[in-house]
Amino acid sequence: MGMKHYPAEFKADAVALYRSRPGATIKSVAADLGANTETLRNWIRAADGRRPGVHSAPPAAVQAGGGDVQAELAAARKRIRELEEERDILREAARYFGDGDALVNRCQFVDDHHRRHGVERLCDILGLSRSSFYYWRHTAAARTARQNVEARLAARIHKVHQDSDGTYGAPRITAELRDEGGPAVNHKHVARIMRSLGLEGVRLRRRHRTTVADQAEPKAPDLIGRDFTAAAVNTKYVGDITYLPVSGTKPLYLATVIDLASRRLAGWAIADHMRTELVIDALAAAERTRGSLAGAVMHTDHGSQYTSRAFAEICRSTGVHQSMSAVGSSADNAVAESFNAAFKRETLKGRKGWSNEREARLDAFRWLTRYNTRRRHSHLGQRSPIAYENDFQAAATTMAQAA
Repeated sequence: MGMKHYPAEFKADAVALYRSRPGATIKSVAADLGANTETLRNWIRAADGRRPGVHSAPPAAVQAGGGDVQAELAAARKRIRELEEERDILREAARYFGDGDALVNRCQFVDDHHRRHGVERLCDILGLSRSSFYYWRHTAAARTARQNVEARLAARIHKVHQDSDGTYGAPRITAELRDEGGPAVNHKHVARIMRSLGLEGVRLRRRHRTTVADQAEPKAPDLIGRDFTAAAVNTKYVGDITYLPVSGTKPLYLATVIDLASRRLAGWAIADHMRTELVIDALAAAERTRGSLAGAVMHTDHGSQYTSRAFAEICRSTGVHQSMSAVGSSADNAVAESFNAAFKRETLKGRKGWSNEREARLDAFRWLTRYNTRRRHSHLGQRSPIAYENDFQAAATTMAQAA
């Protein structure tokens, strides 16, 4: 929308602009100026000494080409050229303002075009102080260096995220970067870059109930009491069962045995049933991993598999002390519950299930082995379970030698 009141200089420039463009219509020139067509027409008539609505020839003085008139015309033409140049500059500058920081874009435009138009003129047209422009140009090298560092960090973050199968969030990626070495980085910086890249870790899914208690079987006492810590490896374990949904067929079930000291998955088993053999196989796998489980505590929920006589007999034969949580309390077996949740969200990644049994087994095998060897655990200072056990063993050896 045009102005309500136009200064005399603007009107004179508008008339001069129209007269300098023989092929232009009043309507097209008015559109360029943002003025009403009839308003411009009246300005032209007034400049010609005619009343609005009256058509007559230009004044005799103009026809005669008097000196004063010629000077005014020359000045008007110069002003027109300046206006046209300013218009062209603004049109070109508009391409720089599609996104990003407006000040940076203006500085960049001046830097790209100052040889043609001059810094002073461009800054005046764009409403930019010359001191701001010169400061921006003076700090260009340092700014470029920071941008390069940021780009390299973004590439490293993207790679770590890919290597984790898209499961790691900012804390684990930060730990991975710190272990790799390089410039110091904090998790907030990593989180900001991840947002700019559209990256995020996986999220929790709804839990499926797998615990079915057998009220007829005897229950073991709770030897853990929600104390999910252990002073040494191979002393306290937790176990649980979780289901693996498979499209078009019955689900698979995963039984686990987790060391509370290192959070290592010492044993696990997968089957298409939840019979007692499943948890027995998982415990047998843990015994193979450790060599012996004698004296260790095995804490579970009240599922019928764990309260069965067959499982109790296996525990006695391996020297394991059974421990059970309260009925219906997931908090009493929180470590196992947390493990199952992490497994589901990082393998399914929002899907409802696997397309077939083979895919489910392969995904589970890959994640479960990586869990021990590579996946960083917040409880372990962002180390993997095996890395933690190695550090623990090294520290114990050092203390023994010192003694």
